[in-house]
Amino acid sequence: MSDYEQLHRQCRTLENLFDTKLTSYSQLAASISRGNHDVEATGSAERWRDLEAELDDLLEKLEDTNERLGTLSNTPELLSQSMLRAIQRHREVFQDHARELRRTKTSVKAALDQANLLSGVRNDIDAYKSSTADALLEERGRIDSSHGMTDDILEQAYETRSEFARQRASLAGINTRMMGVLNTMPGINNVISMIRSRRRRDSIILGLVIGVCIIIILTYMWN
Repeated sequence: MSDYEQLHRQCRTLENLFDTKLTSYSQLAASISRGNHDVEATGSAERWRDLEAELDDLLEKLEDTNERLGTLSNTPELLSQSMLRAIQRHREVFQDHARELRRTKTSVKAALDQANLLSGVRNDIDAYKSSTADALLEERGRIDSSHGMTDDILEQAYETRSEFARQRASLAGINTRMMGVLNTMPGINNVISMIRSRRRRDSIILGLVIGVCIIIILTYMWN
């Protein structure tokens, strides 16, 4: 009786643990088949191997426990009918678990193969998109650089035009001030007129002297 109770509790514990692990294993297979993530990037392949190894180990322990319960069932006179039915039920559960694990393994492997194939296709598409995007970005960079140079040239031209305008305004202001000074001091105009008249007179006198000198020189040469 004590052997049965111990094996019965052990078998129930292993069955519950197996159910939990198998549920996680099935969910992983469904998640991979839906393509929700990259198998390699998220570590799903390693988790799949770990879960599969744990399930294989639990199934092996269940098989051993069921064999030991089967040995007890060979002496039915020591066990009640409920105990024998429990042993039979444990055996059936073990067989169901074994079949379900084989089926889920097949599903997981197919899902992983499909995910790896889709991942490879996505990587190829991403690589193509990346190369195209890089080319477009490079061309955009060249265009932006050309626009920048054009903006610099236009800015320099505007600055030069503004400088010319400032200089023109400054000269106009100086001219205005000069005219104002001349208008406020009439005597300056007379002085300037006298200077100009004297310069014209000096030029005339100088011209006459030069002309007389040339005539004298020519007369001397002819004589």
